[in-house]
Amino acid sequence: MQKGMYPPDAPSGPVSEDCLYLNLWVPPHAQGQKLPVMVWIYGGGLANGSGSIPLYHGNVLAQRGVIVVTFNYRLGLFGFLALPGLAKESPTHTSGNYGLLDQVATLRWVQRNIAAFGGDPSRVTVFGQSSGSISISALSVSPLAKGLFRYAIGESGGLLEPMQLAGNLTAKGAQESGVAFMRHAGASSLTVLRDMSAKALMKVPFTPGIILDGKAIDEPPAQAYRAGRINPSAFMIGSNQDEGVIFLKGNRVTPQNYDEVLGRDFPSWVIKVAAPSPGSTPQTAYAAAVRFEGDVRFHWDMWTWARLASKVGRPVYLYQFNHPTPCSPNEGCAEATPHGAEMPYVFGHDLHHAWSRQDKALSNLMVTCWAAFARTGSPHSCGLPAWPTFGTRPVKMVIANHAHLIPMQPDATMRRIDHLYWAAGIIAAHPIPAVIVALIVVLLVVGGVIWLLVFSVRRMRRKKARSTAR
Repeated sequence: MQKGMYPPDAPSGPVSEDCLYLNLWVPPHAQGQKLPVMVWIYGGGLANGSGSIPLYHGNVLAQRGVIVVTFNYRLGLFGFLALPGLAKESPTHTSGNYGLLDQVATLRWVQRNIAAFGGDPSRVTVFGQSSGSISISALSVSPLAKGLFRYAIGESGGLLEPMQLAGNLTAKGAQESGVAFMRHAGASSLTVLRDMSAKALMKVPFTPGIILDGKAIDEPPAQAYRAGRINPSAFMIGSNQDEGVIFLKGNRVTPQNYDEVLGRDFPSWVIKVAAPSPGSTPQTAYAAAVRFEGDVRFHWDMWTWARLASKVGRPVYLYQFNHPTPCSPNEGCAEATPHGAEMPYVFGHDLHHAWSRQDKALSNLMVTCWAAFARTGSPHSCGLPAWPTFGTRPVKMVIANHAHLIPMQPDATMRRIDHLYWAAGIIAAHPIPAVIVALIVVLLVVGGVIWLLVFSVRRMRRKKARSTAR
């Protein structure tokens, strides 16, 4: 059940609570041959999307000798509503994360059944985009997903922030949000809520999120990564050059309204601390806003994901997709590589645009490299230049018409975001010492200011006294 579709230009099919189906694309293969398996997890903010839309058809990828699996999982309130009553009914005493549990159930199905289709259950790769990639970062540390997949490809999305600081993502906070949802829905009990129609419930605002429920996700992913508690053995992850464009669609950004536009998505203090300067023209303000939206939502996560996995010895291949296409009239740009732009090239077909020879060549390269990674856990020998792991050399592969390596050098905005999350993580892990240190710092600053005032007053008095003596 969902409102709308993701991507927004995807055809909308029938909507039903009877939605938990999967699709298989199996290439011709010799009897007894064990093929690598690629399981796609779609994006859409955990609120929209489908594994069956034509964009995600796996026929082109399957031609590279892999089995492709796509599937549906529960979305929105049906996938992520947490309630005390639901937790009480559960044998694990948890609620929420039902959509994530659907993903785990699919991976278990693959382990049990894929050999019957010629697949190798020991070579399963999960790949996904946006909230699908966020899901993969969660599955990569979930105790429930241990042993269910070997490799992971993440496209523009991760869950590496100190999520324990977001109250609605903790078990307690999520259940409190669920109770508020029930109240807004006019349901006095869980029984009354269940008697309401799906369409009526979907009219009540709800923001889904993966929850620290203590079972499916028993610790923040960043914490698990630092301790080396990671399920996959290799990663290929990255983001697109202009991720932030879609979040400014329909907005005219100027130096004067810069803080107001960003303030619709972020707290004002975060903007003050971390956002780049808007400059002096609408063009510079728009570019700064695009960069900040993309850095906070995607680029920082992928950079951090690469750093954390590399530090505990996992091979990580970091990429940046950069293939600009014309922007729509209300997007505020001439051309860009926005969020989701890589997906047609990964799946080998674009249903909305005629491809040039360069488009076809780029897609052929990406299909080949994604399948190569699923085969061996490495994109080597797929047509790209030599691509070292991030732990060997902190670089990223720019996947474009002329692919090339560049150093991973985060700009000042990314550094500020990193420092902000680092401080937040310290506070979350050690709240009482952090408060004490903060009070000491405040006292020192106040003391320093007072000392400077006293010193200045005394100096002025001495000068006045000398002048009077003369």
